[in-house]
Amino acid sequence: MPAAGSTNVCSEFGGLQRCGRRSVLTAGALGMLGLGLPGLWSSSARAAVEPSAGRAKRCIFLFMWGGPSQLDTFDMKPEAPAEVRGSFRSVATPVPGLQVCEHFQNLAPLMDRVAVVRSLTHDDPAHLSSAHTVLTGHLPPVNKSDDVPPSERDTPHVGSVIARLRSPQNGLPSAVTMPWLAYHPSAPGGVAPGQHGGWLGRTFDPLLVGGDPGLPDWSVPALALQDGLSSLRFGDRQRLLSNIEAQRRNLDRTAAAARLSVQQERAFGLLASPNVRTAFDLQGEPDDVRDRYGRNTHGQCVLLARRLVERGVQLVSVNWHNDGHSFWDTHGNNFNRLQNDLIPPADRALAALLSDLEDRGLLDETLVVWVGEFGRKPRISADGAGREHHPYCYSGLLAGGGVRGGSIYGRSDATATFPAENPVTPHDFNATVMQALGIGPEATLPDRTGRPIPLHGGRAISDLLT
Repeated sequence: MPAAGSTNVCSEFGGLQRCGRRSVLTAGALGMLGLGLPGLWSSSARAAVEPSAGRAKRCIFLFMWGGPSQLDTFDMKPEAPAEVRGSFRSVATPVPGLQVCEHFQNLAPLMDRVAVVRSLTHDDPAHLSSAHTVLTGHLPPVNKSDDVPPSERDTPHVGSVIARLRSPQNGLPSAVTMPWLAYHPSAPGGVAPGQHGGWLGRTFDPLLVGGDPGLPDWSVPALALQDGLSSLRFGDRQRLLSNIEAQRRNLDRTAAAARLSVQQERAFGLLASPNVRTAFDLQGEPDDVRDRYGRNTHGQCVLLARRLVERGVQLVSVNWHNDGHSFWDTHGNNFNRLQNDLIPPADRALAALLSDLEDRGLLDETLVVWVGEFGRKPRISADGAGREHHPYCYSGLLAGGGVRGGSIYGRSDATATFPAENPVTPHDFNATVMQALGIGPEATLPDRTGRPIPLHGGRAISDLLT
């Protein structure tokens, strides 16, 4: 897909691009920056209902954009006909009865830390609308559609809910999305809905951190000062802007103007904070750690996610990146794509993340989620050796944060076409994430009209939570 598509998307929906540094330091640009930032530091606009006790204090949500094949990952069917089972072999794990694809060689020994849900199911074959359902736990305004982009009618992303409910920590945003907003070039709507503040408002958009953090010259544009601009001179400019704003407020005392002032102050705080810049600096990680996660976009994003939650960010969503090959949407060349391009970086990053969190004493309080918007059809297409969209049965993973590791929840039929036991909707899966994070089934938030909206769209899988 063309790079231009992702750039336009990010600039429209809260992205912070590599715009000129001089423009970032103008009042107008900071006002624009505030569109995506202020809610992440907002303590005055928290919900009336606070999160209840939950094991997970933070969450890393790995969204496998495109729809991984359940049959070629975590629900192998070695007894099925060849046109269903495919060419991959299954390998044993420490969990009795749990086998996974042979290409998850790093993750397989760690599956006793992971819960596998094998009975995820819904009936929406469209990428965009089903992504909304998975990321929010609620149906989108227009279901079964790839035509409708994000809107303020969408349900808020789980990161936006966290930003609304919880106070920020250590000067860092409550929620971060990287390395882009999931976008599909063949979908008329482009960007998947459900990745921003929705009816909570743009104030609660997760901070979008774009680009490839594995590149030597990568930086977060919002954290870069103008070339040659010292912190002292930066402070002088901040005071100058404050004086200008004080005069403007004497002329315009509207609530909107007051909010803008707060947004600008917080944007300056982000730019000036060495703690924030340090949190985003992957150069602070040893080479062997960076190698362990994988020297690729996904691996370095997952490592950065660990670095951020360790320092106070409460939810980091890592979307599978723009790999130029339609992501996990393997309509053709399914097995080569999975073996060579998709499973190895996903396997390496997830295994490194689980081990790293455990070694640092963080796994018990950090929820890790690995899921796509749907699965793939059991029967392999004869022409392109691919698998088509299949929302009726697929798999997702949960680990850490009070999840019972080594669990298998639900069962698919002999060909992974439909659930045979304990069907789980995306609403239930998302409610399980919410419950693990201490957001109970009775929790509500007011929409723009003040009407209380339930945060849980389904029922949490209590069997998976301690």
